[in-house]
Amino acid sequence: MGTNFFKLKIPLVYLLLILCFGFSAQAQNPKNITGVVKDVAGIPLPGVNIVVKGTLQGVITDLDGKYLISVPGNDAVLVFSYIGYLAQEVAVANQDEINISLKEDLQQIDEVVVIGYGTVAKKDVTTAVSTVSTKDIDERPIISAAQAIQGKAAGVNVYQPNGAPGGEMVVRVRGTTSFNGSNEPLYVVDGVPVDNLSFLSPQDIASMQILKDASSAAIYGSRAANGVVLITTKQAGGGAKIAANVQMGVSRVANQIESLNAAQYKELIDEIRPGTIPAGTTDQTDWFDEVYGTGITQNYQLQISDGNEKTRYFVSGGYLNEKGVLSSAFFRRYNLRSNVDSQVRKWLNIGLNLSYSDNTSNGVTTGAGSNRGGVVLSVVNLPTAASVINPETGLYNRLFFGQNITNPVESLENGKNNKNNENRLIASGSATITFLPELNLRSSLTVDRRNGKITGFTPPVHGLDRDDWGSAWDTRSMNTLLVFDNVLTYKKTFAEKHNFEAMAGTSWTDSQWSQSYINGTHFKDGYIQTLNAANKISWNNTGSSASDWGIMSVFGRLSYNFESKYLFTFNIRQDGSSKLHPDLRWGTFPSLSGAWRLSSEEFMRDIDWISDLKIRGGWGQTGNQSGVGDYAYLQRYNITRQAWFETGKEDALPLITQANLRTSDLTWETTSQVNIGMDATLFADRLTIAMDYYSKHTSDMLMYVSLPSGAAAASNIVRNEGEMMNRGFEFSASSRNFTGAFSWNTDFNISFNKNELKSLELQQIYYDGETTDAFHQTRVVRNEPGRPLGGFYGYISDGVDPETGELMYRDINEDGKITASDKTYIGDPNPAFTFGLTNSFSYKGFNLSIFMQGSVGNDIFNASKGDTEGMHDLKNQSTRVLERWRTPGQITEVPKAGFNIQPSSYFVEDGSYLRVKDVTFSYNFNGGILNKLGVSRLQPYVTASNLLTLTKYSGMDPEVNQWGNSGAVQGIDWGTYPHSKTFVFGLNVEF
Repeated sequence: MGTNFFKLKIPLVYLLLILCFGFSAQAQNPKNITGVVKDVAGIPLPGVNIVVKGTLQGVITDLDGKYLISVPGNDAVLVFSYIGYLAQEVAVANQDEINISLKEDLQQIDEVVVIGYGTVAKKDVTTAVSTVSTKDIDERPIISAAQAIQGKAAGVNVYQPNGAPGGEMVVRVRGTTSFNGSNEPLYVVDGVPVDNLSFLSPQDIASMQILKDASSAAIYGSRAANGVVLITTKQAGGGAKIAANVQMGVSRVANQIESLNAAQYKELIDEIRPGTIPAGTTDQTDWFDEVYGTGITQNYQLQISDGNEKTRYFVSGGYLNEKGVLSSAFFRRYNLRSNVDSQVRKWLNIGLNLSYSDNTSNGVTTGAGSNRGGVVLSVVNLPTAASVINPETGLYNRLFFGQNITNPVESLENGKNNKNNENRLIASGSATITFLPELNLRSSLTVDRRNGKITGFTPPVHGLDRDDWGSAWDTRSMNTLLVFDNVLTYKKTFAEKHNFEAMAGTSWTDSQWSQSYINGTHFKDGYIQTLNAANKISWNNTGSSASDWGIMSVFGRLSYNFESKYLFTFNIRQDGSSKLHPDLRWGTFPSLSGAWRLSSEEFMRDIDWISDLKIRGGWGQTGNQSGVGDYAYLQRYNITRQAWFETGKEDALPLITQANLRTSDLTWETTSQVNIGMDATLFADRLTIAMDYYSKHTSDMLMYVSLPSGAAAASNIVRNEGEMMNRGFEFSASSRNFTGAFSWNTDFNISFNKNELKSLELQQIYYDGETTDAFHQTRVVRNEPGRPLGGFYGYISDGVDPETGELMYRDINEDGKITASDKTYIGDPNPAFTFGLTNSFSYKGFNLSIFMQGSVGNDIFNASKGDTEGMHDLKNQSTRVLERWRTPGQITEVPKAGFNIQPSSYFVEDGSYLRVKDVTFSYNFNGGILNKLGVSRLQPYVTASNLLTLTKYSGMDPEVNQWGNSGAVQGIDWGTYPHSKTFVFGLNVEF
């Protein structure tokens, strides 16, 4: 594919022809050509590019589709091109007027879709596969590749549980399938399985496919229970091209919780502990302004590619620096990629993909209360009457009117010394040998080497109110993953009707991990920020560890279709994992799918409004062995060093205790899935829809089961127990509402999923989700059979008693008193459905894209409310408590100061939201001097992210989960790092 000059798609070779034949062209007799360019409906097309083939000479049609161009002579050829339409070439010959009609580019159904260890035409897909558009990635402030999926694929729920720079994304393909195991999909980048995407620059992505059902994912067997995300990075397109993307962004907290001022705070505390706050207390500090600032994002990416029929290369490099709204939080990434592909001989193709990244981040303590170091809640809990610095000691304040609350300014300042660094090299070499046109063998060897370093330092501080000696820590780890794949593929078409493919392969994976850790304390004044400067290195938290694991796999696929009308696919994979018991470590994962293209049948020939109609169905099994230790089935022990330097312990032996119980029958967690779907393209390819219904059943769930006290020296055992069920429906639609000079495209998807924990064996009830100290360490999540995962558990609150000001808790068992027996389920964090909607408009080079996404029906447990509205100690509170009960007979929703606070429905809120996620406005410059300079794309743009959120949730943001990627605990907000509203200014340039 040639270099793109303002969407003109002119091959680079033509530029060279100018030098060779330019003088001969001048010798011909020039002439003028006029005409009108329309679409097939007869509507004039303004802005169509018309170029004399082999030259840089070109013009653009006016508002009426008319043009005038001078050509060298009758031998000239005109090239007509327009975004969204098929390009046409017309020989001038003896014509003086050339009028043409451009046809729309309707190639979507002929797209090639990447599947496991191969590709297939989109029209021949028999399984549930979603393709994520990557065309707007370079116009959005995307840090992680997972962000590109959010709201873009039916059946895939993506959210960011906190707004920290470089924060992890949670991806759920068709619900939560595992209790303790991993629920993340398998990520495969250029054929290499990886555990996360933090190393990958989104601008390097060429295509993304998501294998959602078991019949598509079973080819990845034991690692595909949660779906598979296939990512292909960019390759050279044929001509020399340089592309650059520059982004600069600013961000601010989208929603603020207001605190009580000094007078309001004193009035509140006087109701709890009269006389604690001195009279005349005035405001001194706006803690929000002290802590929150403006986040700055810089993103620079450069890509160079070139190639010919023999060799192609793509090289890219980039730098990303995201500074958070909390000053010490940042994420910085350097990335470098090189993809080389060479046809050495007709029978031999070799490829080499290299990827290097260096990531550094510095998090902030969030997801915790202000008395546990949490910065977010301390901003609200700190009295405005207090100062940042104690004027008597010159040190940071830590005690505020006798209340121990984290000083967020000190916390952020110390946090600047904490860094988490990882550099990662992924090198993959491949060779494809073509024995016959129909038969080839592809072998690849991949090395994935990761080095991590976590360091931190808190300085010594000495004063009348404290005696901190400082601390430092240093943890270093290295992981080496080797993957060796061999895939033999045979494709053959018989009698131009029978299409047959057979694939067989093997895969070997080996992982080696090691870690060393050290920490020290008691730094002297005049310290140096290094661990080696400590007076004492800790003896009981210093050491090293190591582990390894491996998987061996064999797999195969058979597929057959008759004239793309009747299609069948069969996959099978067998995996053996070192993590499981030797007698049970081999698992077999088969799948079968089929499709029937009704639109090819004779009885559908006369229905001209249906371009393509296909129904499909499939069944398959996939496995999961993630989430358990590398030696999960073995008996393990804890070895604790003794204080050999103490008197009497010089010869003390290490203390050895049992860590777990051995599991002699540990095997795979298996998910079986049935999928029925339909794909349709309607109204002359103007509307494309897809619908799927699925049922997923997970058995032999891998779980950490707690043992009764005294039953054994160990406290838990890893075993297979329990079943999970997910059922759902997905719908997606893509429509081209208007075409021509003004175009409007709409993409919509919606996903419904119902989750249920079907059964457990050894332990029937699991409690989790401990949050604010206001609840006295009560856990607010309860999981048991017959319920969806993550249910909130507590008392039902029936509002405020007008006479006493107390919250009224419902007496469920009607025994006349409120006890633990009155607790019940009070909320469900699982959404009824999620959705995404993108509308794209373009006119004469102007482009506008509006992307919205949302979640409906999910509850949030607002644990932050216990700290900001609990009124149970001397912490400052939010202005919401100004509505608290104060006098008998008062009707209000906020209880009195010092009320009996319990985990209850009072803290459960509707977490549904509709978010205007991204609004992007851009303009494509073209023509004139840019053509002469060889610039094919000059596109400035501005994007607003998280521009507007419509929700009833009273917290800072509804897209939240303190427990991050947990399957068992979801939807809890306890001082979580808030999301930000961001404005990005960018420029895309290609030449």
